[in-house]
Amino acid sequence: MRLTSVEPFWLVKNGILHSYPSLTEDVETDIVIIGAGITGSLIAHQCIADGYKTVIVDKREVCHGSTSATTSMLQYEIDKPLFELIDLIGEKGAVLSYKACFDSIDQLQKISKSIKSTCGFTKKESLYFASRKKDVPWLKQEYEARKKHGFSVKWLEQEIIQKKYQLENSHGGILSDQGGSIDAFQLAHDLLYYNYKKGLQVYDKTDVVKIDYRSKDVVVHTEFEKTIKAKKIIFCNGFESTEIIPEKIVDLLSTYAVVGEQNEDDYSKVQNTLFWNTAQPYNYMRTTDDNRFLIGGEDEDFVNADKRDTLLKKKAEKLGKTMNKLFPNYSFRVDFGWAGTFGETKDGLPYIGEHHDFKNAYFVLGFGGNGITFSVIGKDMVSAFLKGETHKLSEFFKFDR
Repeated sequence: MRLTSVEPFWLVKNGILHSYPSLTEDVETDIVIIGAGITGSLIAHQCIADGYKTVIVDKREVCHGSTSATTSMLQYEIDKPLFELIDLIGEKGAVLSYKACFDSIDQLQKISKSIKSTCGFTKKESLYFASRKKDVPWLKQEYEARKKHGFSVKWLEQEIIQKKYQLENSHGGILSDQGGSIDAFQLAHDLLYYNYKKGLQVYDKTDVVKIDYRSKDVVVHTEFEKTIKAKKIIFCNGFESTEIIPEKIVDLLSTYAVVGEQNEDDYSKVQNTLFWNTAQPYNYMRTTDDNRFLIGGEDEDFVNADKRDTLLKKKAEKLGKTMNKLFPNYSFRVDFGWAGTFGETKDGLPYIGEHHDFKNAYFVLGFGGNGITFSVIGKDMVSAFLKGETHKLSEFFKFDR
């Protein structure tokens, strides 16, 4: 069993695809982006398309943060069920948020195709199934809410699920025809390199030590005593943003994932479907494009790295047992395992927009299980903000909501 929390499957599989220099001179630009992962790469892609001179920096190698650890399941379903989100923020905001996530999957497919990415984008359906009988009533309530608001969904009974997917231990579930999977590590690299060739300046292994927020611009000071002067700064650094934002906006957790050994099983019944359940914490599963099964979950409410890593072997074994219990007809032996940081907001929604403590700054913080789809929405929102326009989701994704 090869287990590590610092070298997730995607990083081992792909290696270092592109490397960039650290900052060695003072730079002036229109936009500076902090964080060169999937979120930052999408924002940079939009900024270059909109004609802004853009710089992106990361304190690590590019894409070596959360992007290397994501399981890259693309779902429009937010961590809060639609019917619950309606109760929390109202029908308008809840439905708009769900529909924006729905549309972002198609948009991501177009982006991947337009840059000729080798990320293996695949459209898939999504099955949200009840792991306990007591979950069936509220899951059916969720089904009715989605159906009412125009989402293409079907209710599948336990027997149909077992026959169609060879999935055991379900009690019925919601089948959606909108979902997808990618290798986010590969896509982020492809986006950065595509835009690097169009003028994007990329600097990795460059830590930011201080930022001056001035009336008309910002000045970013780096560890190498070099500066980046920009009209606007965009933070795409995920959980690390919590170190500078004064109020608590997210609960950080540790989450675990494993990938099974490559095998010759016939995955035709499951390869076009994303699976996740109503367990607490929930499990999520999908196949990879090289004939492996992936399963994640087993969240813990702490982020201490040493404590997290100590549990990795135990968590990997539990996830392996869960996988074998749910899909007993498929061979599954843990091959790679890793841990990462996961965030939960009070309403399952991201924080995208301005913060009153930071002049000339925007944040794109896609916490939760929809980090990638939230980032796609974020690039459209930032594009509007930079043009002085409002966005229909601004009031629902803002900090002081």
